[in-house]
Amino acid sequence: MTSTQQRAELQRQIWQIANEVRGAVDGWDFKQYVLGTLFYRFISENFASYIECGDASVNYANLSDDVINAEIKDDAIKTKGYFIYPSQLFANIAAGANTNPNLNTDLAAVFAAIESSANGYPSEMDIKGLFADFDTTSNRLGNTVADKNTRLAAVLKGVAGLSFGNFEDNQIDLFGDAYEFLISNYAATAGKSGGEFFTPQSVSKLIAQLAMHKQTTVNKIYDPAAGSGSLLLQAKKHFDAHIIEEGFFGQEINHTTYNLARMNMFLHNINYDKFNIALGNTLLNPYFGDDKPFDAIVSNPPYSVNWIGSDDPTLINDERFAPAGVLAPKSKADFAFVLHALSYLSSKGRAAIVCFPGIFYRGGAEQKIRQYLIDNNFVETVISLAPNLFFGTSIAVNILVLSKHKTDNKTQFIDASSLFKKETNNNVLTNTGENNHIEQIMRAFDNKDDVEHFAKLVEYDTIAANDYNLSVSSYVEAKDTREVIDITQLNAELKTTVAKIDQLRTDIDAIVAEIEGDLA
Repeated sequence: MTSTQQRAELQRQIWQIANEVRGAVDGWDFKQYVLGTLFYRFISENFASYIECGDASVNYANLSDDVINAEIKDDAIKTKGYFIYPSQLFANIAAGANTNPNLNTDLAAVFAAIESSANGYPSEMDIKGLFADFDTTSNRLGNTVADKNTRLAAVLKGVAGLSFGNFEDNQIDLFGDAYEFLISNYAATAGKSGGEFFTPQSVSKLIAQLAMHKQTTVNKIYDPAAGSGSLLLQAKKHFDAHIIEEGFFGQEINHTTYNLARMNMFLHNINYDKFNIALGNTLLNPYFGDDKPFDAIVSNPPYSVNWIGSDDPTLINDERFAPAGVLAPKSKADFAFVLHALSYLSSKGRAAIVCFPGIFYRGGAEQKIRQYLIDNNFVETVISLAPNLFFGTSIAVNILVLSKHKTDNKTQFIDASSLFKKETNNNVLTNTGENNHIEQIMRAFDNKDDVEHFAKLVEYDTIAANDYNLSVSSYVEAKDTREVIDITQLNAELKTTVAKIDQLRTDIDAIVAEIEGDLA
């Protein structure tokens, strides 16, 4: 079985488990148990592999908890960020799950112990609350303890039965892929609530490449609306690990999604000291002000959400928003996220941000912010994408690329609205084969050449004269797909058709006359 076949089979099995085990529980509500169980198995096997250190004579799961001394525990927490005793490992808990009348409380105790093992260590905030959404006492699992235990045991057994091969043999990639597969499927079936925290991989790949284009190294990468971490992780997948020197940073307002993002980091083998995901409102309580600037920023912030805006008089003096001289509208915070990202961007870096199309042509405060961005030469490229690329919305969004190191005062516009491949309910950008959509966009982005009906480099004066409108359609002429009609040929065909009709009428009249003559 090839790696692709193995991955496809694994995905089929894990989605089957996720649906069969949940029973009458809504899939969106049940996702935390499947995702959390997969994460529990991963960190258990990861930790056991670390302790065994490749020594085939050591089987950590079979050891007694008593053999662990304080020095072993201290060293492990400093390295891995957490500690798991042999009795707490996923394999041991899953083995006795069906016959354990205290399974739900035992699981809760294990999760609490893993989290508290980091207390007082540098990893404390990275581990704290990781299992908060894995509520083993929730009535969503059943009305009685027995019902809860039955469902929990089924999830544990199902995940235990998945074949990831030997942990050392590309195990991490399979775990991470399985986790992202689950997240994307839950997002796809959940509508808007799912799409808010997951950016499809095809779009994530494009955004990561735009933000890190031609940078041999970046100090760190940042997502101010991190969701489940999918955009940050695409940067890790697409580029060698050493290129991102100081790690991955992000902030997320939703507590459940914040936990998903932290789990996602671990599942992609990013150690606690190489990522920093914060919980909170980026616009009102931003983290990482002391860590800026960032050489790469990627983001898919929520579209047109409400924020306090001008109702907080202090915000106009905030260093992120003050330079523009105006705040984003209270009912449309899109440009607040853009200005935040710009403020955190380094002089050598790029920010690639998914944006709602309306912000590029509406008047008022949004027009003034566009003027600030253009007058100060921060906008490198605006890309219009095809519709239906995201879960929960069919709108055709844009990508705004910001830069502080442009060598000219022109802005590029790319119309990629025709680049897509339809798959199931959504469109995707392809990344392989002859019709490689991402490669086509990146090639145009790199060379900045004008391409008819696709890309155009526009002078500052032209944009200013157009009221700082940044809609791609204002500068890239759409291809006329209407069929060209040859009037001369059409008239000749009409003449022939009319002649045939006249002849048919003559023939019919002759037949009718003959019939009438016979009747007479």
